[in-house]
Amino acid sequence: MKTIADLQAQVVAFTQERDWDQFHNPKDLAIALSLEASELLEAFLWKKPEDAKVEKIKEELADVVNYALLIADKCDLDIYEIVVEKLRINAKKYPVEKAKGSAKKYSEL
Repeated sequence: MKTIADLQAQVVAFTQERDWDQFHNPKDLAIALSLEASELLEAFLWKKPEDAKVEKIKEELADVVNYALLIADKCDLDIYEIVVEKLRINAKKYPVEKAKGSAKKYSEL
């Protein structure tokens, strides 16, 4: 079975094999993640969502995920745990009976 931890280990090993780890601190990785997220946005710029090129979306989304995994590694965070915790927090902010079908922020529900 494939796990997030397995994926993270592959990403970390990839960077370590190339001696890129020396450049990877949380600040610079966060900047890189933001830049890659902007490139993901660029795939949709001036297009209908369905006209965006899937290959470009896949490439940029993979970069975003790679940097997120590297940040978690550098900060010694368990991706699974932090995502589950965030879902728990959001479930309180956005209870189904108030939030279902709504795009309102929790403070407006």
